[in-house]
Amino acid sequence: MKKVLSFMMILVLALGTLAGCGGGTEQAGEAKKTVKYNLGSDPKTLDPALNAEVQGSTILVNCYEGLMRLDENNKPIPGMAESYDVSDDNLTYTFHLRDANWSDGQKVTAQDFEYAWKRALDPKTAAEYAYQLYYIQNGNEFNANKASIDDVAVKALDEKTLEVTLIAPTPYFLELTAFPTYFPVRKDIVEKNPEAWPITPENVPFNGPFKMTKWERNNVVEIVKNDNYYDADRVKLDGVEFTMITEATTAFQAFESGEIDGADEVPEPQIPQLRENNDPSFKIHPYIGIYYYALNVTKEPTNDPKVREALSLAIDRNLITTVVVKAGQKPAKTFVPEGMKGPDGKDFTENAKDYGITPEAQVEKAQKLLAEAGYPNGEGFPETTVYYNTNENHKAIAEAVQEMWKKNLNINVNLQNQEWKVFQETRTQGNFQIARDGWIGDYLEPMTFLDMFISTSGNNHPQWKNPEFDKLITDIKKTQDLDQRYKMLHQAEDMVMDENIVIPIYYYTNPELLKENIKGVTVSPFGQVYFDSANIE
Repeated sequence: MKKVLSFMMILVLALGTLAGCGGGTEQAGEAKKTVKYNLGSDPKTLDPALNAEVQGSTILVNCYEGLMRLDENNKPIPGMAESYDVSDDNLTYTFHLRDANWSDGQKVTAQDFEYAWKRALDPKTAAEYAYQLYYIQNGNEFNANKASIDDVAVKALDEKTLEVTLIAPTPYFLELTAFPTYFPVRKDIVEKNPEAWPITPENVPFNGPFKMTKWERNNVVEIVKNDNYYDADRVKLDGVEFTMITEATTAFQAFESGEIDGADEVPEPQIPQLRENNDPSFKIHPYIGIYYYALNVTKEPTNDPKVREALSLAIDRNLITTVVVKAGQKPAKTFVPEGMKGPDGKDFTENAKDYGITPEAQVEKAQKLLAEAGYPNGEGFPETTVYYNTNENHKAIAEAVQEMWKKNLNINVNLQNQEWKVFQETRTQGNFQIARDGWIGDYLEPMTFLDMFISTSGNNHPQWKNPEFDKLITDIKKTQDLDQRYKMLHQAEDMVMDENIVIPIYYYTNPELLKENIKGVTVSPFGQVYFDSANIE
């Protein structure tokens, strides 16, 4: 009997050890399939209407579901809407909801969507992404206090039928309904505690594959399988723990020691060796996005277009991509990145105008422009600060740019790092001269990189206001001729680039670490990481 008991104890210990590898954790003697995945920084909010970052978006797409969801090829497939009808003029969509419940057992209704969309548009909500709903008739007008909430053309006809009328045919509208700003929320939950409900997830119902059970700020967000999800059989994991290890090097060490199972950022010094060794836990995913610096057009000295262009031309983008970041990024010559094709089948960037940006620095031209702006050889250049969110990769890039501007323009700039939530507020409020920035597409169309610069956009960090640009964006959204539409999209990019309100640096790639035995995780080219079909082998 003693031998049998000894053997059983050894077996239990062995199984417990195995359960701790590759994402499993042991709870109450039973192995749970839980993945620990590092997101890097704590989300500013987990309110679908207010979120404007990839980290928060990853959590939201795993806990909520829109009318449509995206498949592994990023094409819209039925989500909460089992089917839909479209009018002959392609303006009115009628969505028919499936039988689905929130995690607390209440039915998901069309009213939940109507409330959520109108709430996101309500100027009192102050949603940075409100402009993503301007496709709806009177959405823009309501957000600008020029129409009432009842004028917004989204209406629940009954509990299972939602009718939406657009200002113009929008080929990617179904994709938009899978985006977090379009997710449903419950009126009773939001209005019971308007300020606290997003930060107390244990009291919030969710309609997606998982539900949030804990959010410890700057530490962890825990999500567990939602047994009330209509397609719960597809979900194999018991849960995911999203950790918030800010520094990529620390996260890499945690991955190497087995403390975490994956990370959405890889320290740049480790990338060459990981690539050379063909490490199976390391992948570089496509990413529809651009890394850039925002230049505040309302602050001295970046209120001068010549200063802005000089700063851009003095950067050696090739050096940054080959020596600093080293994950296959390409130097950016345009603002709209590669990866989106026009009606002619060519990548949008192929038909872009030559904006005069080269991979190498153009020192003489940059010096000439700075002199014309009144700062010959950098003399008299005002004190200027580059802000970036705390992250060793952003710091390395900022230090490289700082050195280039010193060497090529003879100017000194200060560097200032800020914690992520503080930094987001700094950019949104325009309390900077130069700020690190980046944009990942929300759907596969160039508009997602351009309409963020309309005057009313909360993501217009350069604080640029141009009524002509605003009108052009509105006209593009109403244009049905695809060839004409793409010509107008290029005109919009021309306005952004000719004004030099941004400094494009490189087109993103998405390096990721994930243990080999974790299968079925989908990494979107828009940055979100989906665990609804994941499993631990």
